[in-house]
Amino acid sequence: ALSLLAQMLAGRVTPDVTSYNALISACEKGGEWQRALHLFQLCRSELQPNLVSYNAMISACQKGWQWQQADLSQNPKWIQ
Repeated sequence: ALSLLAQMLAGRVTPDVTSYNALISACEKGGEWQRALHLFQLCRSELQPNLVSYNAMISACQKGWQWQQADLSQNPKWIQ
């Protein structure tokens, strides 16, 4: 997943929310909750994550038994 992100950036393709969602989901499926969380944070710093973004990040943390890492304190109002 991170290789794909690197290729996108090297090719001057700006990842959108859908790209980040796919990357986060790939990390979640691969058991890489730390990378999923990092990608979510990158997405949040550059774009407006959507419900799919939050779902994928929470699922990744949950599967890694790290649900407490899913810091939801800075969520948009529609999530709360």
